[in-house]
Amino acid sequence: MANEIKIRCKNTGKTFPMPLGCSVNDVYLHSGVTMNHGPVCASINNKVQGLNYRFYNSKDVELLDLTTADGMRTFVHSLFFVLAKAVEDIFPDGRLIIGAPVCRGYYCDLYIDHPLTVEDVNRIRQRMQQIIDDDLPIHRIQCPIEEGIQMFRQHGLESKAQLLESQGNLYVHYYQLGDSVDFFYSSLLTRTGQIHLFDLIPLDSGMLLRVPSRKNPAELEPLEQQDKQLAVFHEYHRWQHIMGVRNAGEVNAAIRAGRASEIINVAEALQERKMHKMTDEIVERGAKLVLVAGPSSSGKTTTSKRLAIQMMACGLHPHTLSTDNYFVNRVDTPLDENGEYDFECIGAMDTAFFRKQMNQLLNGEEVELPRYDFVSGERKFEGRRLKIGPDDVIILEGNHALNPILSEQIPDNQKYRIYVSTLTTIALDDHNFVPTEDIRVLRRLIRDYRYRGYTALDTLRRYPSVTRGEEKWIYPFQETADATFNSALLYELNVIREQVMPILEQVDEREPEYSEASRLRKFLRYFLPVPARQVPPTSLIREFAGGSSFKY
Repeated sequence: MANEIKIRCKNTGKTFPMPLGCSVNDVYLHSGVTMNHGPVCASINNKVQGLNYRFYNSKDVELLDLTTADGMRTFVHSLFFVLAKAVEDIFPDGRLIIGAPVCRGYYCDLYIDHPLTVEDVNRIRQRMQQIIDDDLPIHRIQCPIEEGIQMFRQHGLESKAQLLESQGNLYVHYYQLGDSVDFFYSSLLTRTGQIHLFDLIPLDSGMLLRVPSRKNPAELEPLEQQDKQLAVFHEYHRWQHIMGVRNAGEVNAAIRAGRASEIINVAEALQERKMHKMTDEIVERGAKLVLVAGPSSSGKTTTSKRLAIQMMACGLHPHTLSTDNYFVNRVDTPLDENGEYDFECIGAMDTAFFRKQMNQLLNGEEVELPRYDFVSGERKFEGRRLKIGPDDVIILEGNHALNPILSEQIPDNQKYRIYVSTLTTIALDDHNFVPTEDIRVLRRLIRDYRYRGYTALDTLRRYPSVTRGEEKWIYPFQETADATFNSALLYELNVIREQVMPILEQVDEREPEYSEASRLRKFLRYFLPVPARQVPPTSLIREFAGGSSFKY
């Protein structure tokens, strides 16, 4: 029939007719799929859309709940909107800034005419619950971008107006909740009553917004003490204040004003000061083994090399080693639940051999260092020998460097631990942070494509298993570090945008990973490009983008 379309539901594998103009929710009700807390959005032809999406052509549809990354993102951003409205209702002149994840929640600063109190947080939480209980509609509205800019300025949302001013689009969509408006680069829920669980508690000088767990959406993510990460969060905000930029709109404005080189140079200098501080602590302790760990594409290798230069300036003789060279032979690598090699687990390393060599070195013995051949999947010895003296220091970098299994036999006073990651990054605006994982996956996409011969599809397909490994083997040890180094740079996305866009565009629309590639391309477009030639050759970004003066 002319007024019917065909829906191919990937959740059930069934195809069924639906009336022209039906919504995602209509499809859900007809599909027979049961979801306790969903769907919250849908992947339509491998591109994520909100529940308000209507069908006028036959489509493939996968209904998504909170156990998926896209579903959780939709839920969390909807909760951000409820929080922003509650703050606007209670503190009309306040400025809410929603930051990156910390302590298994989202840290938020609220700037009002007095220090934030417990009573203030309780009032905001109660107002949020009232908005949810009222089951208010969340409208998605499209308008000319000039109207959107003017509207956000009228509502005191300057960071959103600045972001839109840097775009070349004719139209923009925004969301309306009661008399409040906001902009989010992802889809939102259609009603506030779909938010079934949250909490808001005081934390430090701000608030922590708690959200459901992806593993069990009926429960909140467990609170986790992360004082060191929170300290990095505040440090990064101080750096932003020094540089006079807090979000993508302000960075874009500075670039248009010809200040790109200034931002790059100051950002690099601030990171170098942090390197210098860590080196002073290493020298003061008299550590012989510096352990540098972090998740994939966090910049561990360049951090180690720049640290080595600082040490040489202090009269030390550093020797940089990688835990990768202590992998077991590939045939001996443990398998994961899917029967594939699990390169992320500690069992992929020959921990006994590693401990033996480290103890020999620290006892003044000479050893022959291994090199792992990733092509053959075998450990090789090629005559590289090492013996350390009084002024020598070993810098060991790798995913598992902070795992106590590796160095438990070495006295603490001989070790200095560093955790490296993109712990907090530039935000799009006051209510849209850029997930730290996004920075790392973009770095990895470039590196894998340039140096390892992997396509974007290869990288995106494998990344969920990498993330699972990090959750199990890396993140649990981050708070044990003596120093925490934020490897993200304010201008980073502006530089890597032009390099990673063509790589992402190679992902075919027929692939499930097209959804993630499309999302990454969408938010990258909010950053004005900056030529990579302006980046110094020692920059951490060069590890991924190429042109580094270091050898990898």
